[in-house]
Amino acid sequence: MDRTLTILEFHKIIDRLINKAMTPMGKELAATILPSFDLEEVVYRQKETHEGLEVIRLKGGLSFDGVHDIRGFIKRAKIGGILAPEQLRQISSTLMAARKLKKLILQLNEELSLPILRTLVEPIIELFEIEKKINESINEYNEVVDLASTELKMIRNQIRLIESRVKEKLESILRNPHYQKMLQDPIITIRNGRYVIPVKQEYRGVFGGMIHDQSASGATLFIEPDSVVQLNNQLREYQLKEVKEIEKILRQLTDLIRMEADSIAEMVKHLGRLDVIQAKGELAKEMKATLPKLNRQGYIRLKKARHPLINPEEVVPIDVHLGQEFHVLIITGPNTGGKTVTLKTIGLLTLMAMAGFHIPADEESEVAVFSSIFADIGDEQSIEQNLSTFSSHLKNIIEILKKVDTNSLILLDELGAGTDPTEGAALAIAILEKIRLLQARVVATTHYSELKAYAYNHQGVVNASVEFDVKTLKPTYRLLIGVPGRSNAFAIAKRLGLEEEIIQFAKEQLSEEDQQVELMIHSLEWNQKIAEKERLEAERLRKQTQEMKKEVEEKLALLEQNRFKILEEAKQEAEKIIRKATREADEIIRELRKLIQEKRVDVKEHELIAMKKRLNESVPDLEKPKPISKKQNKKIEVGDEVKVLSLGQKGNVIEQVSENEFIVQIGIIKMKINRQDLEVSEEKKRSNPEAIMTGVKRTKEYVKPELDLRGKTVDEAMIEIDRYLADALLAGYKQVSIIHGKGTGVLRSGVQDFLKRHKLTKSIRMGQYGEGGSGVTVVELKA
Repeated sequence: MDRTLTILEFHKIIDRLINKAMTPMGKELAATILPSFDLEEVVYRQKETHEGLEVIRLKGGLSFDGVHDIRGFIKRAKIGGILAPEQLRQISSTLMAARKLKKLILQLNEELSLPILRTLVEPIIELFEIEKKINESINEYNEVVDLASTELKMIRNQIRLIESRVKEKLESILRNPHYQKMLQDPIITIRNGRYVIPVKQEYRGVFGGMIHDQSASGATLFIEPDSVVQLNNQLREYQLKEVKEIEKILRQLTDLIRMEADSIAEMVKHLGRLDVIQAKGELAKEMKATLPKLNRQGYIRLKKARHPLINPEEVVPIDVHLGQEFHVLIITGPNTGGKTVTLKTIGLLTLMAMAGFHIPADEESEVAVFSSIFADIGDEQSIEQNLSTFSSHLKNIIEILKKVDTNSLILLDELGAGTDPTEGAALAIAILEKIRLLQARVVATTHYSELKAYAYNHQGVVNASVEFDVKTLKPTYRLLIGVPGRSNAFAIAKRLGLEEEIIQFAKEQLSEEDQQVELMIHSLEWNQKIAEKERLEAERLRKQTQEMKKEVEEKLALLEQNRFKILEEAKQEAEKIIRKATREADEIIRELRKLIQEKRVDVKEHELIAMKKRLNESVPDLEKPKPISKKQNKKIEVGDEVKVLSLGQKGNVIEQVSENEFIVQIGIIKMKINRQDLEVSEEKKRSNPEAIMTGVKRTKEYVKPELDLRGKTVDEAMIEIDRYLADALLAGYKQVSIIHGKGTGVLRSGVQDFLKRHKLTKSIRMGQYGEGGSGVTVVELKA
């Protein structure tokens, strides 16, 4: 496998990944990535890359600022060492960065759904107290601050006080005119941790004290005068105390790290994995790579695949498929035509996919997870082993054949080359036949025409070629599956100016069979180009049709949305107007009632109620209109019983005014109704139109001799009575019963008051024994 990785230059992809990583842990982890042969593992790795790319696309990526490689510091703390201020600050910085990354990813997960990244950060413990304690004790210059402990603050106050007294005494010497000529420079300096002044050599005995240093020439001595020796001693004593106190503080901070060492070490691992995931996403973005489909059946289907190590502006995308219709693909064509690049593209993209990288190919590309991948590509001649090119290739192929199985991918470049063409071609066919019988997937390149015939004569083997433009004498690097390559030697010779006579003589040396093969290949190439052109045109038209369909659907959706919006606004406006009118009508009715009570104006109560009902029913229904009944379209004739849809009432057609208008009698009311508002009743049709037109009374089977009002309000009862009395009179009843029940007597009183004033009532009385008693009012109707 290592040899295959080297041949296909997988390490160069890893190098690019390492450069994308931002932390030492990430770079180390990136360097260890290898292809996996387990489908579930590969799927998981691909999901990692997808999540990394999603975060980059939508949020610009994760920031690893403040993350340091603290693994060595953690080990030092675990074995009892004391960490330096700078090391503690780096640990604090890393803890803070990890805490922020965890918070950010958990927030992004709610928006983007990042299960893998969420799982990585959830175990990260937030050691905020340790982080805070380190930051309070050590500043950004990696200095232990005075507030790190009460003792340190006291010690440093003493140091500053003593230093001030030492400097004060030495400055008094420097300012004294008597001593100025004895000093080399009027400055205070430090030697061996003690404050001194520079004195000329000849005045060394004037100041007494201790000599700590001298200049290179010996002309200047750095002397600590007797007057400050005691103070310097005190200063040194406190400085030693300061060192011990700082050591004590650092040990306490290190102990905090030691107690959480395992958790911090685990956190660092997670940070490294996050870094690698983001690096894979960055690499996918740079290569314009996509998430491939994966399978374990050995299917490869690459669309517009590009070799990732070739300049993006120069690389030619290829379409290639293998493993379903055929298992063996034989690529022929001239040198430098792109055969080897095709092999490497197939192999490298497969390795990348199995390692969890997105691949530089169009979406919907598919890659298999193989159990092994073998490659024999390039000139492997070994001078040290004294092996020829042919021997070197053959040795590699022998090793491959020992390890190959059904789920292997094998890439063979210039199979059988380097020896006698006849024997080489025969050997190449034998090797391919061995692999074909094992059902392994193989892509092989060759110059031998015999292999073209082999592909035609064996199931599961297909020819392919790299296209060559004879006009420009340059390859196009396009892969044509199903078409074997031509040598193009005669065409190239002609373009370069070789005499036609020589070319013609050369053609005559070919057998008739060879010439027919060349003509067949030429025809195949031509048909392939036509088919490809038509396919591209069909694809263009399909996309255009889809875009037009999408545009029309969007416009229809917008129109529908606007239509409902306009209807809704109109309905709301209409409802607003009618409500206003209804309020005004209510006010008028209240005033009329008031007039009735005060001045006894001759206005019937049931007429007022009927007016209010008509106003209420005129409020529009804001629900979607119901579909018109199919019964409307039936033929309507005079005498038919119909339902008036807008009123919800039944009536009879007594006259046809026009093709679409009819006079309909509803009770004692006659109305002109449009055909669209009528529905023919299936139950009954009038048999005597003349009787209807002259107002003949209804038959009693349509109207009952009693009206049950139990459960109604007084206002509802009045409306029901008014309609019922009219129907009863038309039906020919002389007397009817109004059932109101006994109850509290409110409904009975209201009903009887209304009946006394009704224009169709001749007289009323309470029901007798057997008629319902006081729960019924018997009404005698006017003739």
